[in-house]
Amino acid sequence: MSVRIVRLGTPRHPHEGLRLGTVRRPPRGVPKSEFAAQNWYDVWFPNLAPSLASMQQALRAENPAQWNAFVRSYRKEMAAPAATHDLELLARLSHTTDFSVGCYCEDESHCHRSILRELLRAHGASFADDDAPPAKSDPAR
Repeated sequence: MSVRIVRLGTPRHPHEGLRLGTVRRPPRGVPKSEFAAQNWYDVWFPNLAPSLASMQQALRAENPAQWNAFVRSYRKEMAAPAATHDLELLARLSHTTDFSVGCYCEDESHCHRSILRELLRAHGASFADDDAPPAKSDPAR
């Protein structure tokens, strides 16, 4: 049993389980009845999405300092009691069932789901072995 971190709208892994959309807003132009069928998500779970202000901060980030400011802001939001409870719940569920959490962003390294991965890991979540993003090649090798 495990959690996967995914890009919403992409094909599902055969053992992905329930897909949670940790996004601020549903996909535009998609009827609610089609969210799951089109691989967006099965359940909308905005509890772990960045606030509107933080999301705008992330979208404006053009350099590492600006991105790090977003990371600090999002981590602060996720340290609130309600978010901490949600992270703990998902971490524990990952030991008994397969599910995934995701966002729309193309690049996970520049998306809140990269931080969400770290937070879930810190809460003891079990991750699918093939779920980790590919390692960047080391030019020194």
